[in-house]
Amino acid sequence: MSTELSGITQPPMANGELIFEAPWQGRVFGMARALSEAGLFSWNEFREYLIKAIAARDREAEGDYAYYDHFLAALETLLADRGLVAPEPLETRCAEFRARPHGHDHGSE
Repeated sequence: MSTELSGITQPPMANGELIFEAPWQGRVFGMARALSEAGLFSWNEFREYLIKAIAARDREAEGDYAYYDHFLAALETLLADRGLVAPEPLETRCAEFRARPHGHDHGSE
């Protein structure tokens, strides 16, 4: 299976390596790949959802372009459309994570 993304769907890269500005970005990328490799959806199907998420942002044209925000939105929509997650509990859980303070998961060592 090819996991290559290109054009508007290509993630930020430098010297052929993916760039993640925050840990959650790497996690969501890894989850999408793992779920695709597990056969829950094809990578091309995910790519189509990503194109739609980016296109919706282009129509709204608000704020800075944040690739992984669109990547996450595409994954959430695909999983909801497939009936693999329910949108309401997912949003509740996401709100809980957003409410946690920065650095919450790092010890004081």
